[in-house]
Amino acid sequence: MNPFGVFLGIATLLLIGLGFAWVIYVERYLGFLWWPYFMAFGVLLVLASLFLRSDWASALLGAAGASFIWGSIELKEQAIRAERGWFPFRSEKIKPPFAKTISKWKAPRL
Repeated sequence: MNPFGVFLGIATLLLIGLGFAWVIYVERYLGFLWWPYFMAFGVLLVLASLFLRSDWASALLGAAGASFIWGSIELKEQAIRAERGWFPFRSEKIKPPFAKTISKWKAPRL
C-alpha cells in the first residue's frame, strides 16, 4: 500500500486553497499590476522543482509554482470582482516597480 498519492493530493488541495486566499489579499493590498512578478515566481518554482531529488519536495514545489502562475492570471479577475463589490475594495494600493510599463501590458486571461 502506497499512501504517497493520497497525501500528495491532500497537500496539493491545501496549496490550491491557499492560492485562493493569497489572490484575494494580494489584489486588495497590492493590486493586480503585480501579476508579472507572481507569474515569474511561479515559473521559477516550477523550474526549481525539476532539479529536486525528493519526490515530495519536487511535487509540492511544482504544485506551489502552478498555484502562483494561476494566481497571477486570476489577479485581474479578482480586481474586477472587487470593483463590482463582491469583495472588499481598497483604493490605496502599493504600486509595483515599473508600474507604468506593466499597465500597458495586457493582463493574461484563462
